[in-house]
Amino acid sequence: MEEEAVESSTVPDLDDDDSSSTLLDLTSYQLHDLDSVELSPNLTELDLTANRLSTLDPRIGHLSHLKKLSLRQNLVTDDAVRPLSSWNALSSLEELVLRDNQLRNVPDVSIFEKLVVFDVSFNEITSLHGLSRVSNKLKELYVSKNEVAKIEEIDHFLQLQILELGSNKLRVMENFQNLTNLQELWLGRNRIKAVNLCGLKYIKKISLQSNRLTSMAGFEGCIALEELYLSHNGITKMEGLSSLANLRVLDVSSNKLTSVDDILNLTQLEDLWLNDNQIASLEGIAEAAAGSREKLTTIYLENNPCAKLPKYAATLREIFPNIQQIDSHVFS
Repeated sequence: MEEEAVESSTVPDLDDDDSSSTLLDLTSYQLHDLDSVELSPNLTELDLTANRLSTLDPRIGHLSHLKKLSLRQNLVTDDAVRPLSSWNALSSLEELVLRDNQLRNVPDVSIFEKLVVFDVSFNEITSLHGLSRVSNKLKELYVSKNEVAKIEEIDHFLQLQILELGSNKLRVMENFQNLTNLQELWLGRNRIKAVNLCGLKYIKKISLQSNRLTSMAGFEGCIALEELYLSHNGITKMEGLSSLANLRVLDVSSNKLTSVDDILNLTQLEDLWLNDNQIASLEGIAEAAAGSREKLTTIYLENNPCAKLPKYAATLREIFPNIQQIDSHVFS
């Protein structure tokens, strides 16, 4: 009994009249249920991250002011979240986080007509079936670290700005053509062999790290692109970059490159990652990177044959007068 008293005393009690009761953060309380918790009807945010919940307290379904609900890192299954689809009082919910649980399917969240953030990453989801019922007002969708094999049911997300599908089983880039407002696309750790961005002209960040690319072709139309991450692939040549005049960060480390090419027009380039390739010489780098000579502040070339050359760092500092970091060495 004493242990129960101590445990319950660590859970905050809420007074309905308390103005601070709009936010309840119960992160890491190791709760198995919410029996000892008072849920104010005024709550707008409820954070239940890192507990041991395997069911949803039905009282949550009456929190009509709730805007944000996080159930991250619990023991929630498909059966446990099924009641969500009938909790009409929560129809104004804007952010739902179900990350790091035991879901096998995309839950039915169709009643949340104002949902803008939906996170079901780190589960056991095998298909995107069910996304077609998610609000078309969605701006951020996170489905990383699952078992998804196909990109589908995303056509109606006309306002989507961030799409995270890293660490799945994707082989083909497809069905992006309607995502005209997409700003960030994260597809690292999949099985993709070719780039197909379906005309995403306004995208600013793309990650295709740890895939099966052998070519950089396919980014030519992404003229607003600012960050491009392509490390850990099988790329043999730098190409298709000349139209990316807004690029600030380019990571092509851990590929099969033998030379630096097609970056002359990248006048905004600040970070260039070329480490762990097969670049034998520094000859030609000054000419290839002439457009970013003044702008470049960071360059990685370690674990290339050229990094073992005499005066390696001195040569790079001469080429790039404003360089602040070469490999792991930062200049004061």
